[in-house]
Amino acid sequence: MRRILIFIWIYLFSMSINAQPPQGENLYVGTFTSEGAEGVYWLRFNPETGDLRPFQVMKGIDNPNFMKKSPDGQRMYIVGRSPGAVDATGGFVSSYQIGARGELKFLGKQTSHGGDPCYIDVSPDGKWAALANYGGGSIAIYPVGENGALLPATSVIRHQGSGPNQSRQKEPHAHSIRFSGDGSLLYAADLGTDQILIYRLDKSNGTLSAGIQPFVAMPPGSGPRHFEFTRDEKYAYVANELTSMVTVIEATGNQLQVVQTLSALPEEYSGRSYCADIHLSPDEKYVYVSNRGHQSIAVFERTADGKLRLMKHVGVEGDWPRNFTIHSSGKYMLVANQRSHNITVFELKDGIPSFTGKQLTVPAAVCLQF
Repeated sequence: MRRILIFIWIYLFSMSINAQPPQGENLYVGTFTSEGAEGVYWLRFNPETGDLRPFQVMKGIDNPNFMKKSPDGQRMYIVGRSPGAVDATGGFVSSYQIGARGELKFLGKQTSHGGDPCYIDVSPDGKWAALANYGGGSIAIYPVGENGALLPATSVIRHQGSGPNQSRQKEPHAHSIRFSGDGSLLYAADLGTDQILIYRLDKSNGTLSAGIQPFVAMPPGSGPRHFEFTRDEKYAYVANELTSMVTVIEATGNQLQVVQTLSALPEEYSGRSYCADIHLSPDEKYVYVSNRGHQSIAVFERTADGKLRLMKHVGVEGDWPRNFTIHSSGKYMLVANQRSHNITVFELKDGIPSFTGKQLTVPAAVCLQF
């Protein structure tokens, strides 16, 4: 199967050299090269028709499993995991200039300061990037140089603690990290310690220190993975990997507190499943969570008090939906199914994803970035 997928992409790549991209917008796909992929896949998505077309493969990046575009759309930052024989540190973050057509031009590379880097975010002003290392249980902050390349990390913090799930929580596992709206705070979800940790960023020297509220304690054994704030930062929604639950956090004054936790799975489902990604709809009326195992997107409606009401589960037409994205128009959702090697396209109607019948084969797709 892997050989067939690679052959198809080699053929498509040979046909696209020096060609103009298909009509639409650029979509970049992060993958696991250790599972048969060849690097970052450059696709084109047509928001008028929902068509998804292949264009080129950008090779030479080991396991580019997560990426983030700068706020001005001019740079791309990609985290990767190298084999120990290639990079003894086990991880890195690379900086790229985005060309006029969408091609990526390499600018530089920094160590991730921990094994298995899995998430990166860029500050709203584009001057800082923050990275989470799952294997190392650490986070790192990098200043952005004048040419857009990341400079060496100015602060690295390794989390401390563990959780009750002895098979997954013997030590810290930082799984995601996000900047606050003004860029002064960083929030880091740690799957191993059941915490959303809060840090203050000193922009004068790039150092991190514990926030006034150092963390939000999540339900024991929940394993917080990804999260997303509303634009006013009044509420945050957390996907808990280990329990397949979604937790709602509310900001009251200067404190964040848990106000609701509910299942992302149907009541009758008894199989194994793990939450992965979570996103708000552009109009912030809905929250979506991907379920790996149940192979679904759980659709929640936000109520007036910021809490959630489960509406429906929609099958992803694939296996192991590790990541998904919603087009800025709010019309389409695209899902990256890691194990079935496909990206599926859904149209959003009254908040509910409906499969369009359109999909594209991409080996070990694990991250989507417009």
